[in-house]
Amino acid sequence: MQRIITTEKIPMVLWLDQLEGEVLTQAKNLANLPCAFHHVAIMADAHVGYGMPIGGVLATSGAVIPNAVGVDIGCGMRAVRTGLIEIDPVLLRKVLVELRAAIPLGFRHHSRPRAAKTLPEIGGRERDLPVVSMEFENARSQIGTLGGGNHFIEIQQGSDNRIWLMVHSGSRNVGYKVAEFYNKIAIKLAKTSGKDVIPKEWQLAALPVASQAGQGYLREMEYCVAFASANRAEMMAAVQEVISAMTGCRDFEAPLDIAHNYAALETHFFREVWVHRKGATRAFAGERGIVPGSQGSRSYIVRGLGNPQAFMSCSHGAGRILGRKEAQRVLNLQEEIGKLNAQHIVHALHRRNDLEEAPGAYKDIREVIANQHDLLEVLVELQPLAVLKG
Repeated sequence: MQRIITTEKIPMVLWLDQLEGEVLTQAKNLANLPCAFHHVAIMADAHVGYGMPIGGVLATSGAVIPNAVGVDIGCGMRAVRTGLIEIDPVLLRKVLVELRAAIPLGFRHHSRPRAAKTLPEIGGRERDLPVVSMEFENARSQIGTLGGGNHFIEIQQGSDNRIWLMVHSGSRNVGYKVAEFYNKIAIKLAKTSGKDVIPKEWQLAALPVASQAGQGYLREMEYCVAFASANRAEMMAAVQEVISAMTGCRDFEAPLDIAHNYAALETHFFREVWVHRKGATRAFAGERGIVPGSQGSRSYIVRGLGNPQAFMSCSHGAGRILGRKEAQRVLNLQEEIGKLNAQHIVHALHRRNDLEEAPGAYKDIREVIANQHDLLEVLVELQPLAVLKG
């Protein structure tokens, strides 16, 4: 734990040295929400989000806030330890070629819808899941696709002398549609409410958990979390199939799969509350998690320490220091490519537009990990060998 700020309605507990500008303003808004409980936790990778900082943890009583989960509901990580000790660099490039053919990247979807059983089951719950039901057929073409932004597929060398496979992705368009739909309802409710009105500019409109809309959001959010996990599972199956075909490896351990954008009912400080993790990883005592680095930096398999001051959470990654457009504007393409080439990483940085995901756009993951020594312990350090991005 780095510092505590007590200027607002409830304290803000920080795991980073500096919190300024818009991120500080967003954290203060969280701390002054009528439904906020006990304190706000800001992780070491925190940076500006929509309404709530990415890397924030907010506990609420009696309300759920769509923008405190975000638009990529259920976004998270999946990691698999293989039986391989090493992999030939020339073969790595061939693996990436095969993966590009097998897994749609960026805005691409599958040309043919996948079988309905590939997705989490809806059953006869159309009334309970109205947005998901409307998006279900489209989602059949989206499951098993990576998306863009900071999502990636990576092949890594572990400090345990094993090759690891990692996928970072979320709920694709279905999660976005659910978030958008219920945030609009929350905004309408805020306009008609005569009490505890949250300023519109905060972008943190809330839904009462006991309301029909609140219950609807929670049901559809949980579906999106399950869909995001199934999406990662589909991609990881494809990655394993390619690796197996090209290396002969048949030894793949059980996957570790975690989400870092969701809300969950948990007990903290002797109270049952809704914990919103927006770009934050659950880190209960003894629980394994994944903290990825940026393109070209190390990732970590970690074990949680169950720190109550962080609502038993830790960071979800390195965290940005430059916005996407700013990174494209100020970073030097050749310098950033040089950083990756110096580590002999097969990477996805080729054009100026790619600079939004360059190493220089992110914080130093080593410092981020060091700043949360009271939240987690590192089990395995993972050095990237090859990176595939949308």
